[in-house]
Amino acid sequence: MLVLLFVFVGDYRALISHSSQLPIYFVISLGCYGLLMVGVGLMNFPTCPQEALLLQQDIVEAKEFLKRRGVDVVSE
Repeated sequence: MLVLLFVFVGDYRALISHSSQLPIYFVISLGCYGLLMVGVGLMNFPTCPQEALLLQQDIVEAKEFLKRRGVDVVSE
């Protein structure tokens, strides 16, 4: 019986010594989860061809507006 008590106390002390590291493990786990969610979001990112055309039209209009105002717009 005394041996079991010593084993329990030893395990309890080991648990307490490792419990001080739990916040570190939590922050690391939260960071890994965040990176995973960003990766999944990037893999499932939708393509919007209609919106891409509208964006190209807006760019052309902005370049024409800037040229009328005297700003040199160089496009490659």
